[in-house]
Amino acid sequence: MISRFGSQALNSREVIVKRWQLLLFCLLITCWTVPAFAAPQAPPDNVEVANKSAESSLSLRNMLKAGGAVGYLIVVLSLFMVALIADHIMNIRRSTLMPPGLAEEVHQCLANRDIEGARKKCLEHPGFLSRLLHSGLDETGVSYAAVEKAMEDAAVEQSARLFRRIEYLSVIGTIAPMLGLMGTVWGMIQAFLEFEQKANPQVSELAPGIYRALITTLLGLGVAVPSLSAFAIFRNRIDELAAESTLLAEHVFADYRRALQVRRKTSPRSVQD
Repeated sequence: MISRFGSQALNSREVIVKRWQLLLFCLLITCWTVPAFAAPQAPPDNVEVANKSAESSLSLRNMLKAGGAVGYLIVVLSLFMVALIADHIMNIRRSTLMPPGLAEEVHQCLANRDIEGARKKCLEHPGFLSRLLHSGLDETGVSYAAVEKAMEDAAVEQSARLFRRIEYLSVIGTIAPMLGLMGTVWGMIQAFLEFEQKANPQVSELAPGIYRALITTLLGLGVAVPSLSAFAIFRNRIDELAAESTLLAEHVFADYRRALQVRRKTSPRSVQD
């Protein structure tokens, strides 16, 4: 029963998780490459116009240069974002949170009434499921209600820890566009101050300062979109694996619960006899 449950989840949901991870990676690459390819091309027939167009093109180097200190700060946040996403992809997955074969081994130990052996199996395979099972094994001498309550408390605690880990992605997704907006406002202030100091200013003279000021907003949004998308994906992934681990832990203790029920039914008769 336990192996069939695990195989069904492995076959039906691992493919979906891999597709979401591939989609997230493509979204991250797109957010960084689209601005560079969207830059206008300089006309080849005029060298002077071509040089000016090359200077004002939206290449990644020019974008970082125009972004200034705020732009480089957003880039640093993007590096943290990529590192966090890579770490969560490696750690928030079924094989890590639910070690393969652990449920069957603990179930067999419970069938043989080997509680210490089941605890050793949990310590040998650390993970979300092993902590749930270990918490339940600590209450086997009390009652099944205590076992179930201990596993529920452990599931809540472990889920909260995982949520705290991915919370940094939400923080980065919130801070990055705010930093971009701050850089844009500062750039607009500088552009209008320079525009005010000229005697007969032209609108074309104001445009370069405005578009350079908007660069930081673009950079901030380029970090916020994949960061918040990754946060939503990992949050749903944690909810799914936590619920699946809790259900699998209940299946592991199913025979133990039946044995307790049978023992309660037969104990009054034995006392009367």
